[in-house]
Amino acid sequence: MGIKTTVFGYPKIGANRELKKAVESYWKGEISKEEMLQKAEEVNVERMKKVINADLDYVPSNDFSLYDFVLDVSTMIDAVPHRFQHITDSLDRYFAMARGTDKAPACEMTKWFDTNYHYIVPELTGGFKLVKNRPLQSYRWAKERFGIETKPVLVGAFTYLMLSKVYERQEGSLLVNMTKAEKSEKFKPLLFEVASVYNQMLKELQQEGVKAVQFDEPALVLDLDEEKVSTLIDAYKVITEGITDIEIFVHTYYESLDQFEMITRKLPVSGIGLDFVVNGENLENLKRYGFPEDKKLIAGVISGRYPWKTDYREVVTLIEEIKKYVDEDRIVLSNSAPLFHLPVSVKPEKGHLDDSLIGLLSFADERLEEIKILKQILNEGKEPPSQTLQTLRDKFKNEAVRQAVKEIDRQEIKRAHSFKERYRKQIEELGIPRFPTTTIGSFPQTKEVRQMRAKFRRGEISLQEYESFIKEQIKKAVEIQEELGLDVFVHGEFERTDMVEFFGEKLEGFAFTKNGWVQSYGTRCVRPPIIYGDVSRPQPMTVEEIKYAQKLTDKPVKGMLTGPVTILNWSFYRKDIPKKEIAYQIALAIREEVLDLEKAGIKIIQIDEPAFREGLPLKKRKQEEYLNWAVKAFRLTNNTVKQTTQIHTHMCYSEFNEIIQWIYEMDADVISIEASRSRGEIIQAFERFNYDHGIGVGVYDIHSPRVPPVEEMLEIAERTVQIIDKNLIWINPDCGLKTRQWEEVMPALKNMVSVAKILREKYGSKYSW
Repeated sequence: MGIKTTVFGYPKIGANRELKKAVESYWKGEISKEEMLQKAEEVNVERMKKVINADLDYVPSNDFSLYDFVLDVSTMIDAVPHRFQHITDSLDRYFAMARGTDKAPACEMTKWFDTNYHYIVPELTGGFKLVKNRPLQSYRWAKERFGIETKPVLVGAFTYLMLSKVYERQEGSLLVNMTKAEKSEKFKPLLFEVASVYNQMLKELQQEGVKAVQFDEPALVLDLDEEKVSTLIDAYKVITEGITDIEIFVHTYYESLDQFEMITRKLPVSGIGLDFVVNGENLENLKRYGFPEDKKLIAGVISGRYPWKTDYREVVTLIEEIKKYVDEDRIVLSNSAPLFHLPVSVKPEKGHLDDSLIGLLSFADERLEEIKILKQILNEGKEPPSQTLQTLRDKFKNEAVRQAVKEIDRQEIKRAHSFKERYRKQIEELGIPRFPTTTIGSFPQTKEVRQMRAKFRRGEISLQEYESFIKEQIKKAVEIQEELGLDVFVHGEFERTDMVEFFGEKLEGFAFTKNGWVQSYGTRCVRPPIIYGDVSRPQPMTVEEIKYAQKLTDKPVKGMLTGPVTILNWSFYRKDIPKKEIAYQIALAIREEVLDLEKAGIKIIQIDEPAFREGLPLKKRKQEEYLNWAVKAFRLTNNTVKQTTQIHTHMCYSEFNEIIQWIYEMDADVISIEASRSRGEIIQAFERFNYDHGIGVGVYDIHSPRVPPVEEMLEIAERTVQIIDKNLIWINPDCGLKTRQWEEVMPALKNMVSVAKILREKYGSKYSW
């Protein structure tokens, strides 16, 4: 019979981001709903054709989404918050939950495990029912369109519950004041309720003749105790009750299983997927505990997260080791994690990237080919292709840079003066009132801005013309901020495409794709840089634009930089170099920029670290090591600045409660945080921790087009006032404004400034030390 193959999570966006363009055109009213859905189907048809051509034994379906696969589950089981239930059109309701409306704030959005994908957080109160059997619809579509049997894929019930927020319903409102214990009590009954709906879904699939189903359960790699695993197993007994004709596969990824024996032996399913790429722990588990003879092993042996070519000989050796514990006819080869973390194809990069680098890369399409070739090697005796991967890697070494980071671990990296000493002098130097207002950094990147950048890159306008245009945009932004009455300005970042890409393009050791787009959330796509070699800064990166903005105003203008941990976590980095060392290399480069900004007279420098929490290992036993070097990398960027130079950082859309101590250890003078989409829940972290540094409260959600009223923002600010020293509170949006339109931004910022004025009238505008 031989070894079988499957894949999952192939990118949904289209080879040229066709899905993004179609959905956004629908939002703007440029195309009808029917036209948008037709274009989306065309994208899905093309991706299905590629997957089918990979000669898979299990072809996935239901892995396409218009916005978010977790939101798909919520709308499938009618987990729709009360504030959206008045919207009768199901598609409008779906997008409203993701983006909000004039009357209803959007659902919270946060990071999917330790990745840069954001999902829409379910708000659960119970009362679930199957209103739309998405897996069945997708199965029927694939069978009708292509004449094939498919394996529907869906987020597993356990992971769905683990990533949800549980609320009480009272008079149609959602209350967020439940304790952790109360929410924990509700977990099991809610899980069983969802499990019953999943069982109904499976029975309909079974009746249709579906042969296999895949449930993605990455939450199983978290730190689960035996009680939680017992709940998991009991829930799957409910899910699989009466299901006799469907193979049910549970896929885990991003880490190894701790409760390996209990999960693999007792979970009532046909097969279990394990990630053999992330580290060697699942292989060690296999050696220690074996694998049950009544289950198939879906062996994740090809990376779904990193773009480096598969070393066929290494993988064949790994599979031979696995075969010692699992019979060949019970092994299904697969990618280790969803392929949507990768760009679609390397082909557009030929002629754009260095040939040596191309020789190291493999994106989603190439992964399909690698799976196909592996199957031929193992089942047909095909000779593995000749590869020179290490020789190519060695071409990109910089020994001087590596030497520079060698001693950093042994050094104490911190600023010379305490926060209290620094902050008072900084406020005096800046001359700003209490509750100062600012923005996170970027202003709207209009169609005109994007067009001019594209013209410059195509060589249609000169460098002088482009720089002149950027200066005009900066001048307009400064004038707008003067008009609004903000206290600390930004230059608007009109010259920047992406907060990581911009810096990577100016650093040695980074490469950028032409078309390597990856979905971040909804229709938002990014092109992750590829860190192919050691990192250094050949020349200043941001100084001229910031200096120009500062000349236009007496108000302080922030220097805007991206931090080393975020640049690292939002890039494809080398796996053969310790992650910590790459972070230190980037930090040293950023420090040079910080010092140049300081020399240019810039008094506030913001070093954004939105991905600080994202890189946190999923296993608690591994987290302290990461946090130690991540904090040190951030400190390394600014430990040599003057006492009066104020260092800001920004974080958003992550769970910070459990790492608040480490955020404090970063010793930033001011941290700005998201507090709007979660309706102020992040502030709970500061209620339990005596945080005595500056805090910028994100009082409105920039990922939604709605303009929040003053009262809504004020409620969040007032909650902060109750727990944080009034001298330390800043007022700002929750993230950059690049993706918004000026007609949304202007009234929202006007309302935000009104909030600060109300606070000053109530609590005083002067600092009281």
